[in-house]
Amino acid sequence: MKIAILSRNSKLYSTQRLKAAGEKRGHNVEIIDHMKCVLLIEKKNPMVWYNGKKLDYFDAIIPRIGASVTFYGAAVVRQFEMMKVFTSTESQALIRSRDKLRSLQILSRAGLGLPKTIFMDYSKDTEGVIEAVGGAPVVIKLLEGTQGLGVVLAENKNAAKSVIEAFHGVKARIIVQEFIKEAKRSDIRAFVIDGEVVGAMKRTGKEGEFRSNLHRGGTSEVFKLSRSEKSTAIAAAKKMGLGVAGVDMLLSKRGPLIIEVNSSPGLEGIEGATGVDIAGKIIQYLEKNAGKNRIQKDKINA
Repeated sequence: MKIAILSRNSKLYSTQRLKAAGEKRGHNVEIIDHMKCVLLIEKKNPMVWYNGKKLDYFDAIIPRIGASVTFYGAAVVRQFEMMKVFTSTESQALIRSRDKLRSLQILSRAGLGLPKTIFMDYSKDTEGVIEAVGGAPVVIKLLEGTQGLGVVLAENKNAAKSVIEAFHGVKARIIVQEFIKEAKRSDIRAFVIDGEVVGAMKRTGKEGEFRSNLHRGGTSEVFKLSRSEKSTAIAAAKKMGLGVAGVDMLLSKRGPLIIEVNSSPGLEGIEGATGVDIAGKIIQYLEKNAGKNRIQKDKINA
């Protein structure tokens, strides 16, 4: 099988692990910088060009699209989809996952647990917003933030009002969420592939830091999910349309609460914490599904 990993940095841990896992299983794997791809759009003949050559020979792609280039990255993935190439992350699911507000609305409609969340159009009723999510402390997030950037914990009402007003002052879109005290600076990431949880870790923020992101100095350890936590993670990935997902949850008195469903979850933390060959399982997912695409492609071309 011929596999393309869409990644802007070939040296990243996740990119290297996926390449090694694919080659270990006997596949030809190339790393393609999606931002250097050129899309040819014409009647019944969509094509992707890269460094002057046609990319018409891949059986499957693994998108590793950064949040800052979601629009163009998703367009490249969509072009491969039009060429009947299987993708581990579909273009619409990628776009959906990057829209925090839309994601929360989808998960809410599915009846999954979420922290109380407020989104408003620069409302001046900051006190009402704070009280609606249970009062201070509250968590305030930029809609476009990633890896813990643009996430603030406001310890009291005055601090919360100041932060909200500051974000509104620069026309930044935000959501305000209740603070789950019993989570104790920790969250759970469940890694879901093809409707199955293949590994889970508990991430804890460093002393004095409520954000648990490993990029911000947090630590991780293997975690055994309860039946409820496992079913929540699987349902979240399914509702978001993601075959590969990192589902982040807070453990609360009322059960697991989803804070994010990541469409390009990193592999270093989860593999290090669990010892599971996550990259290999992603390649197995491609093997299982790319064959179906090839059969459909052959029928169309027959």
